[in-house]
Amino acid sequence: MINWLGKFTSGLKKTSDKLGGGISDIFSKRKIDATSLDELEEILLEADVGYSAAAEIIKNFSARKINRDASPEEIKQALANDIAAILKPCEQKFVISSKPHVILMVGVNGAGKTTAIGKLAHKFKDQKISLIAGDTFRAAAVEQLKVWGERNNVRVYSASIGADAAGLCFDGLSEAVKQGDDIVFIDTAGRLQNKTNLTDELKKIIRVIKKVIPDAPHHTLLCLDATTGQNAIDQALTFKTIADVNGLIVNKLDGSAKGGVLVAVAAAAKLPVYYIGLGEGIDDLKEFDAAEFAASLVGLKN
Repeated sequence: MINWLGKFTSGLKKTSDKLGGGISDIFSKRKIDATSLDELEEILLEADVGYSAAAEIIKNFSARKINRDASPEEIKQALANDIAAILKPCEQKFVISSKPHVILMVGVNGAGKTTAIGKLAHKFKDQKISLIAGDTFRAAAVEQLKVWGERNNVRVYSASIGADAAGLCFDGLSEAVKQGDDIVFIDTAGRLQNKTNLTDELKKIIRVIKKVIPDAPHHTLLCLDATTGQNAIDQALTFKTIADVNGLIVNKLDGSAKGGVLVAVAAAAKLPVYYIGLGEGIDDLKEFDAAEFAASLVGLKN
């Protein structure tokens, strides 16, 4: 059995070292006052919590009327409670409700879409799954998806590089219906630097998906790379607009000192965070838990 508590704590170590260490430094030297609260807000911003979320956290923290002589651990617990309150609405169970259940994966190149598909396929390995290699512009993405397909022993539907992505999705979904698949994952390209082309392509893919299965895609999941910091907010808002995103996966939290960006994204985009990525292994995708994340973020000892 995976020790998720330990993995969670170690996965967020870069952020918790900065944020939790900063809290200890501030409040081991002085009491809670206007100056220490300003310093607290500054380290929240350094962890990429974002201005809006940081201001809300400080406001709620101040309203708690904590003893001015509170220990750093007591302060961390209060802060964790305030951060968890922001994140709690984003903590939702990922539910498979249709057959085939179509999951469209979107996000910029390098955000971990293909890897997330492979990890999710492993999570749902008891069901009949197929993968569609809809990023027809990058040979590496197609090959990577095929590798994940082999690891999970699932079918991968692909075409030649440069093929029409929407046409591929139509054929792949039609085959999935014919084969009686339970879940279909669709990988997509993520060339955000040319937003018009990306928007047109995603809209075309969605139209074609609906021709095969009218109520699909059932989930449109946006993959975000935590190491990009505040840029993740822009990505979340952009993809929410162009692809009707209804859920998030936040990857590479283990490689970033900017794990607080998840709080910023949650405050700005108001979307469910279904999973977080804490490593490259096939099991390193965890269901999001707001209280657990907030506690680890501020460096609370478990």
